[in-house]
Amino acid sequence: MNQVPIHIKFSGRLVFVGFGSIGQGVLPLILRHIGLNKEQITIVTSDARGEAEAKEYGINFIIQPLNQDNYRQVLQPLLGKGDFLLNLSVDVSSLALMRLCAEFGVLYLDTCIEPWKGGYSDPALTPSQRSNYALREAALALRDELGNSPTAVITHGANPGLVSYLVKQALLNIAADTGLSINLPVTREQWAALAQQLGVKVIHIAERDTQVANVPKRVDEFVNTWSIDGFVGEGFQPAELGWGTHEKSLPPEGSRHEFGCGSAIYMMRPGAGTRVRTWTPDSGHFHGFLITHGEAISIADYLSVRQGDNVLYRPTVHYAYHPCDDAVMSVHELAGRNWHQQSRQRLLMNEIIDGTDELGVLLAGHKKGAYWYGSHLSCAKARELAPYNNATSIQVCVSVLAGMVWAIENPQRGIVEPDEMDFQRGLQICSPYLGEVVGAYTDWTPLKDRGRLFPEALDTSDPWQFSNVLV
Repeated sequence: MNQVPIHIKFSGRLVFVGFGSIGQGVLPLILRHIGLNKEQITIVTSDARGEAEAKEYGINFIIQPLNQDNYRQVLQPLLGKGDFLLNLSVDVSSLALMRLCAEFGVLYLDTCIEPWKGGYSDPALTPSQRSNYALREAALALRDELGNSPTAVITHGANPGLVSYLVKQALLNIAADTGLSINLPVTREQWAALAQQLGVKVIHIAERDTQVANVPKRVDEFVNTWSIDGFVGEGFQPAELGWGTHEKSLPPEGSRHEFGCGSAIYMMRPGAGTRVRTWTPDSGHFHGFLITHGEAISIADYLSVRQGDNVLYRPTVHYAYHPCDDAVMSVHELAGRNWHQQSRQRLLMNEIIDGTDELGVLLAGHKKGAYWYGSHLSCAKARELAPYNNATSIQVCVSVLAGMVWAIENPQRGIVEPDEMDFQRGLQICSPYLGEVVGAYTDWTPLKDRGRLFPEALDTSDPWQFSNVLV
């Protein structure tokens, strides 16, 4: 890169919890863009993955799995007021770590709200109780309890995280392109009013990963371009989506939660077993997995227009994810094993020989049809931009970097979601690592090419009903 800015200096200690693909990918970016030295950093992780990289950079590396019984004992000597805990782990409770950070005056960031091990698939919990909706409600309750504590940024990777910034910029782009003269929204209410005024009914987080490796997937092996444990864990959770006010009826197996803000619904099936129709500029229309993600719930909630207890407007929001083809085969094999995970895992990195990751937001139902805005990034370009990355991981890693910078700049904001943060600052930090940032309009709807082979009973009065999107 021609110029490498130091976005902010940090004098405290930085503790990684977890050092899988995202931890390994973000470490070079932190050292490049945050003013700190290697002596300030400690990695605490459950296994030896990434140990060679830590040794290369001279970072203190501790192999110690964390659990409910030992996490305080392990982390307390490593943390104090003004330090930063970067939680990139699986099977370690985000809420427990946030409480610990609040107690000791420590900044915090994670990429999703994690439960303790087994929380995603515990048969003692109802599907509603093990949903991302429930995890978010617990985090918001903790925010109310802790108040104005040190900043804890939750769910801040690429998605959730970066995509909340893309949604805001996409809304501004649509407003400009439709001739709507507006002032830059500042408050939650102003952003929701803009989305309502534009007539946005649906927001897909639409992602297509075409990266391919020179070693094909083997039987009894799960292959992916980012955290396999993370993908499988969220794939086991119920399919979830933010539920819009334009929807006429719940989908088959759809249910409402009996607690919380009411912005989302869930389905009595795993997200990795549920597919939806969507569109990206390069791939066109395709079927993606409806994997539960925090942004589907938080964006729908953030863009809700309320009058008292009544919701006057809310878009339907969900993730629509087509991972790399080896990962698709891995999911199909996983489903065929009645959701018992394969015995082997392989994270694709150096063996990737071609492909891109298109990650963006598709805003639809407005005057110009549908608008996709996001990142089109090749693996080759990602490797040029930063070591230990592919096209998928770097989109997450640079968003982690952006969230860390914002937290250091705003150290006393309590628990914060990406929707509430400065989207312009975030995009400023992320954009150099996103490849080509694309905005594209399309006349595609989920009714396109339907009934070509077999007749379908479709409600064509509104193509953007979820019943038309669901495969």
